[in-house]
Amino acid sequence: MSTIIPEDQQRNYEVFRDCLATALLEKISEPEAKPRRRTKTKPKRKTLSSTPSHVNSASGGEDHGLNGEHPDLADPSIKSHVELKENSVPGDDLADFTDYIATETFACLPAELKTADYHDYMASPELQAQFILPLTGADMSAHLPNLDPDIPESLSAYGITHEQKQGINEFLAPVLTAFLISLSTPPPAPSTTRAEACEICGRDWINLSYHHLIPRFVHAKAVRRGWHRECDLQNVAWLCGACHHFVHRFAPHEELARRYYTVELLLAEDEVRRWADWVGRLRWKGR
Repeated sequence: MSTIIPEDQQRNYEVFRDCLATALLEKISEPEAKPRRRTKTKPKRKTLSSTPSHVNSASGGEDHGLNGEHPDLADPSIKSHVELKENSVPGDDLADFTDYIATETFACLPAELKTADYHDYMASPELQAQFILPLTGADMSAHLPNLDPDIPESLSAYGITHEQKQGINEFLAPVLTAFLISLSTPPPAPSTTRAEACEICGRDWINLSYHHLIPRFVHAKAVRRGWHRECDLQNVAWLCGACHHFVHRFAPHEELARRYYTVELLLAEDEVRRWADWVGRLRWKGR
């Protein structure tokens, strides 16, 4: 019999489910490179050459191959985020799987977290002292003492968790941290620029956060080097948690600022469109 979430806990449950869904999608779409085969090379004969030795080392000693690409970029074993682990959990079952893990884990949270809003959380020094952020795997046994054993077994069965790499506590710690951060974040001020749906995947029934299209970490550099005007630094896109994390994995801050400073530029990339198409098909069950 599935756990029923009471009406007064629905708002916090949906936030928690979004945090968990983001973590699950990151694990499923996390790229993994197959080990490269080592090939034996014949020792080169020493020959006289008019080319100075420092010319060959000017590129930092990297072998860029015959086509000028870095070997890893040309390696067919390096696959895109979407292509690689999409089948870890069958696509048709992923929404149900997320619902199940989120529901059973949320039911084990301390009662005060299930209904607290921003004002409740900020008005409770005891609650803030109990959950010192960021949480670690070592904190989870105290905060989730009654976790159903079926949850770690299910996550392990689909390769989401690995005892030797990342166990259930290490997986859930950032999920609960993200949930608590959402409770301690003041509601956004009303804005006419806020989108009604994620600007990458188009889902309009999931919580959104804003993404600085020119990342804040490179604001000063972007203006100093003439990449952008100062008035453009606060341009944002409204994204769901999964797409927000994907964008920051897709490219580093400087590359986002120089090449992907609009939603249109992001969606012009095949990998981003594949991600948007895939994640946009995931829907949770109505409760």
